[in-house]
Amino acid sequence: MSTSQSRNEFISKLKHYLVPAGEGVFTVHTASDKRESLQKKMYGADAVAQKRVREVWEQSLTTTLPQSKCVIFGIASDAGGGIQRGANWGPLFLRETLINSKDELNAYDVGDVRVIPHLLHDKYLNEETIKKCRKALYQSENINLPVSPLSIAYDFATGFHEQFPSKTIFMIGGDHSVSYPMVRAYLEAKKAQGKKVALVHFDAHTDLMEERLGIDLCFGTWTSQVIPYLESPKHLVQIGIRASGKERDHWEKKFGHTQIWAQEVFDRGANAVADQIVAELKALDVEEIYISFDIDVLDQEYAGATGTPETGGLSPHEPMLIMQTLFENFRISGADMVEIAPQVKSAAIKQIEPETTLMVASSLSTFLIQAMGSK
Repeated sequence: MSTSQSRNEFISKLKHYLVPAGEGVFTVHTASDKRESLQKKMYGADAVAQKRVREVWEQSLTTTLPQSKCVIFGIASDAGGGIQRGANWGPLFLRETLINSKDELNAYDVGDVRVIPHLLHDKYLNEETIKKCRKALYQSENINLPVSPLSIAYDFATGFHEQFPSKTIFMIGGDHSVSYPMVRAYLEAKKAQGKKVALVHFDAHTDLMEERLGIDLCFGTWTSQVIPYLESPKHLVQIGIRASGKERDHWEKKFGHTQIWAQEVFDRGANAVADQIVAELKALDVEEIYISFDIDVLDQEYAGATGTPETGGLSPHEPMLIMQTLFENFRISGADMVEIAPQVKSAAIKQIEPETTLMVASSLSTFLIQAMGSK
């Protein structure tokens, strides 16, 4: 099969299991004004008025996607989240904030995963259910495509890295389970390319459970599930941990990676922490990194619109300093921003939300997108 034929088949699949940006959440009226506002800016007011959004989007998959160094990709799923849901709205709300900031992103938005909101991964479904879901999504029981958001995301990311090995993906979630398919596909692709890579994970929580209530893929387990795809556990660094039922020594001894808890960042300073990470990763001959950023790594003063806001967290300045130092020393070739829940707010949080969380997330995301599009 020629490269052009293979790429045409890949684009054809995208038209099946992706949708234009802002349409990932299965809804009719909720936030429709925000979706329309976003799509007017992205696809043109005429396209929205004439209901030609999908036509314009499909054309861009052929013309614009191949030209872009970095793509933005949304997974509007919170089926792998905790008790407090709502992160499925993250891609829609963050995209509009990014556009309104008027920063030069130099990235192409490939759209959203088509989400059936009750599903997580195809491995949890029987064949009869998969057939019914294929009929709902693709109007056919026999089309051989995945139906759950994590399964679709993995298929997309795997195909993307095969077709565009030098391009990068910035994913917007979604709860943190959506990082699993993206990071796994990234690690597999980089291994095939002979690249030495590392995963740098910003989070208040370890996400190192091996299962939660019998489910092995969710917001609390995804990191433990991607460790086997790393060259070694030493290629994982977690930063900002502070909400854990076990001490740091437990996790580091069990998995063999590096954790830097929030208090250590405060005590030593972000620059010293960044220098330590750079030294450790360079000793492993790491060339490129993937950054997974859970917004709750920040103190709830800066990120209250999330499912599990935590006190005692980092300020936006500290992870920004660390990421800047990482960018100076490695290629950032993959990243995500997850767990933004714009319509969630705790009564204990005094800040204006979701505006505060979205503005902070937009600033951090802009840096990552620009970094991934520059090298």
